Amino acid sequence: MAKSVNKVILLGNVGKDPEIRSTPGGTMVANFTLATSDRQKDAQGNWQDRTEWHNLVAFTRLAEIVRDYVKKGSKLFIEGKIQTRSWDDKESGQKRYRTEIIVNDLSLLSTREEGAGGYSRSTSQSGSQSGSQSPAANYDQRQPAATDDFAHSAEISDEDIPF
Repeated sequence: MAKSVNKVILLGNVGKDPEIRSTPGGTMVANFTLATSDRQKDAQGNWQDRTEWHNLVAFTRLAEIVRDYVKKGSKLFIEGKIQTRSWDDKESGQKRYRTEIIVNDLSLLSTREEGAGGYSRSTSQSGSQSGSQSPAANYDQRQPAATDDFAHSAEISDEDIPF
């Protein structure tokens, strides 16, 4: 069989607070939407923004992270795969389809003020994290450095570059 790839990379904002539930077997599941935007010119040459909404599903440890740190407006970087489910509608008897992104890895990019709790490390579905601390232990309590002071004190010339 020929090699195939099913990989999705998204960078966008969460549309509404995630819905958290557990399966009968006890697996935690988080369902949420992510908006991505694309800018294109229309027939008249005017720029138009087009928003695409993606249905995302996270399981186990990633669902816990989503539950604890993600809310409406959070900016996320997502890696995952596309999956389409189908079922028969009980009311109409028609076949229904839903295309979802199964989250394998996520990075929280929002600041605390933007509502993501300040946690910005990447966490994969396997549960491995860079470092051995819990997400709560990764909060950076320092105030951001004043950029003007740093810019004036860190002037670099061509002679400072080693190559």
